[in-house]
Amino acid sequence: VQLQASGGGLVQAGGSLRLSCAASGRTFSNGAMAWFRQAPGRERDFVAHIRWGGTGVYYGDSVKGRFTISRDSAKNTVYLQMNALKPEDTAVYYCAAATTRPILTAVHLSRSYTHWGQGTQVTVSS
Repeated sequence: VQLQASGGGLVQAGGSLRLSCAASGRTFSNGAMAWFRQAPGRERDFVAHIRWGGTGVYYGDSVKGRFTISRDSAKNTVYLQMNALKPEDTAVYYCAAATTRPILTAVHLSRSYTHWGQGTQVTVSS
């Protein structure tokens, strides 16, 4: 699985951005995808998770109610709609894929995902 993330940029606080992550190569209907982010000097943090098949979306506490993860199975693409952005959302955002979806208690762990995209920078100005 190869992942290509796009859609990052510079936005003012309160604004919106939509990130995309296109998956190519072999994908797995029993798998899942997620978004993580990493700010300078900080660890990689979980943002959101979605299963390829069926229902099941999960969010990190800091983005609940502001971010929405969705997928277009026909395009093998996952999106992250980010609204009401804050300066603390500034980070490099990475998409990740798991060929077998993690158990519920592990969806927020980076080690649950085996494939990673290159990252896209999101900068929110105050």
